[in-house]
Amino acid sequence: EVQLQASGGGLVQAGGFLSLSCAASGFPFDDYAIGWFRQAPGKEREGVAIISLGDGRTYYSYSVRGRFTISSDNAKNTEFLQMNSLKPEATAVYYCAADRHGIFELNPSEYEYDYWGQGTQVTVSS
Repeated sequence: EVQLQASGGGLVQAGGFLSLSCAASGFPFDDYAIGWFRQAPGKEREGVAIISLGDGRTYYSYSVRGRFTISSDNAKNTEFLQMNSLKPEATAVYYCAADRHGIFELNPSEYEYDYWGQGTQVTVSS
């Protein structure tokens, strides 16, 4: 059974930082990519960072590039999203998701992802 468990959200002031974690299990990690998505109220879900578990390739959306870092501890089957210099517009529910075609392409479209964890709320106050 595939399971993804996101954690680490919370309340932080603008300019601060948070680190999210995604504990994954139940699938062949080397073939997959893990993506972090966020969805703010009234907005579409946005893919912000992706990592290929097989070769470590990464993708960042323009809105977070240079401030967010995605990483993976394959030994612990856990992926991380380090978020620095947070802005109020980063307030959203953050989700991690697994793409079984991630070894071929890092795709920021939510429709590409096969499995989803529950979300974790991130709130950035101004």
